[in-house]
Amino acid sequence: MAGALTTVHPPDAMTSKTGPAPIRRGAGRAARLAGHRLAMLVVLLAVVFAAVELLPGDAAGATADRGASAAELAARRTALGLDRPWPERFRDWMTGLPTGDLGTTARGEHVTDVLAGPFPNTLLLGSLALVLAIGGALVLGSWAVLRPGGRTDRTIDTLATTAFALPEFVVSVALLLLLSQWTGWLPAVTLTGADGTPESWTMFVLPLLALAIPQIGWNTRIVRGALADQAALPHVKAAVLDGLPRHRILTHHVLPGALPVIAAGIATSAGMLLGGAVVVETLFNYPGIGAVLASAITDRDTPLVAGVVAAAGAAISLLLLLADLVRTTALGERR
Repeated sequence: MAGALTTVHPPDAMTSKTGPAPIRRGAGRAARLAGHRLAMLVVLLAVVFAAVELLPGDAAGATADRGASAAELAARRTALGLDRPWPERFRDWMTGLPTGDLGTTARGEHVTDVLAGPFPNTLLLGSLALVLAIGGALVLGSWAVLRPGGRTDRTIDTLATTAFALPEFVVSVALLLLLSQWTGWLPAVTLTGADGTPESWTMFVLPLLALAIPQIGWNTRIVRGALADQAALPHVKAAVLDGLPRHRILTHHVLPGALPVIAAGIATSAGMLLGGAVVVETLFNYPGIGAVLASAITDRDTPLVAGVVAAAGAAISLLLLLADLVRTTALGERR
């Protein structure tokens, strides 16, 4: 064994992992993943355009003045471009996307101006919920894996499964009843200040918990499974036999190998959080993209709906790309 540890490798073998070839492979892998995510986003946006087109009515009728005549509606449809096929309108809309131009709403506003206030509020709420979900999942998953098969492990698994199985609106209603209606500890609705943000930090708590609790359950199961897989590996068992402290085995031998799987779960949670935010924001009157999206669907406002999806999809795609890179890089290093 001592001879194996002191074997002298040729210079090219020692530097192969840090030379230009792995860097080129990593850059190529990143480019392929980015192209894949971009293609998925384009397909999603095309589906959004088609889905809004299939809804009854159109933006001209939904946003016209009451009592507008048939001639006025026809003129408004022409002005909004609704007399053209949706694939043609989608193509024209996509040409402005690389420059950040998300088009104009049916009411004559720039989509970017409409989203300028609500979207940062949604990103803030989603980011806080994601941090809370990651922290809670790491604590609970690690706690469970340190006591495999015991009462703590079974309890955490049951709670995590239950939390993930509950939809956001069910969690929201339960939190409203418990923390607002019955105890009066927290406000039931969000009041918006002059700057377009919630007036008080207490108004963040209920929407934050409603978003985070299901994702804590989801990620706890992922963390628990990933850590358990790593704990079964020979080098971890050797560390246990050597008498290393459990917390050191967890942080130095188990957690690093589980990071790719955990990262993928976190990225998936980001998409779930932004999707769940639409429901939660509506229930708590939170000033985010949920109300904007609901209004846009009511108005059959395709550019605004697509703008919301494009902004959220870009954020989700970026996180998924980062997770893909973490996972593929880790697998490449193991090879």
